[in-house]
Amino acid sequence: MSDYDVVIVGGGPAGLAAGLYTARMNLKTLLLDRGPLGGQLLNTELVEDYPGFESVLGTELATKMGDHARKFGLEVREFEPVKEIDKDGSTKVVRLDSGEEIRTPALIMAAGGLPRYLGVAGEKEFQGRGVSYCAVCDGAFFKGEELAVVGGGDAAVEEG
Repeated sequence: MSDYDVVIVGGGPAGLAAGLYTARMNLKTLLLDRGPLGGQLLNTELVEDYPGFESVLGTELATKMGDHARKFGLEVREFEPVKEIDKDGSTKVVRLDSGEEIRTPALIMAAGGLPRYLGVAGEKEFQGRGVSYCAVCDGAFFKGEELAVVGGGDAAVEEG
């Protein structure tokens, strides 16, 4: 069993920002992610709406954020799925798929979301090159073009 001041579930931008701040405060912090660090940034070809960067690859931004947080002592475990979270008084108990139990007084949930894939031919090959999962993020790239929008109800086609 491990003890941490703070445990963060989710390694996308929100989880990494939280980890950066807690680690800088000298809190023993563990960030857990079921996949690689970066969250949906890893599915984003180009980010042009992040302060401080006119344009940056999603994978590059994810790497920079992870490196920055680690510099201050954030412990990161990638490919470490959380099985369940319980309470023991004021302590949160995080159980991993591996069977390990981690105890912490402070838990930050930053698990984010996942795009829904259609599973159609060419979808994976054209991610970031015509196939997008964020209308608000990528809509400007397709201005004046004919396109198809699948799912999300009205939110899928809202103007950002």
